[in-house]
Amino acid sequence: MNILSVYDEAFRPYGRVVEGYPVEGILKALAETPCTDAVVYEPRIEALHQAENAETIGEALYGGMPFQFGFCNGVNTKLNCLEFHRDSEFNLGTEDFILLVAKQGDIVDGVLDTSKVVAFKAPAGVMVECYATTLHYAPCSAKLGQGFRVLIALPDKTNTDYRPEGGANTMDKMLWARNKWLLAHPESSEAAQGAVVALTGENIDIAKDI
Repeated sequence: MNILSVYDEAFRPYGRVVEGYPVEGILKALAETPCTDAVVYEPRIEALHQAENAETIGEALYGGMPFQFGFCNGVNTKLNCLEFHRDSEFNLGTEDFILLVAKQGDIVDGVLDTSKVVAFKAPAGVMVECYATTLHYAPCSAKLGQGFRVLIALPDKTNTDYRPEGGANTMDKMLWARNKWLLAHPESSEAAQGAVVALTGENIDIAKDI
């Protein structure tokens, strides 16, 4: 798979590089969070909120709205699922990491073909915004076997417990958690747990490309 840089023009429809914030304190706190071979996501980590300049940066990113700083850490090379929120998500890594993304507009009749997925590499220490219409999921390792620690900044309570039964339409049925709509590949563990299978094609694995 061709892996482009988040500085490439091709990234513009999906997000942007965020500049100007003093992120050193957040990176220092993020570096202290655990990283294992399994991918672990935590929506809110107080140590990240208490980091130098964290509250000022969070308020600026979300225009004064309540927000949460959490992390997604681990080792990963596979797509497995895609998700979206009703707001942008901001990512910042202590190591280089790769995002596998697609566009919400490419969902046709409730299904997205994984041939629409593209890959972008974000350098360590560079904050990236993924727009609300950008489908994304867990980051991928930039080097085979290398772990990543990535800040996940979202509106407060996103990805927390909330899963109403039923749903008026296909999109409603994709609601997997609060402010989290999930499209699962049939090979994913999320599909085995009952997530809507809405990805067709290859379950992308970039192991051979990094």
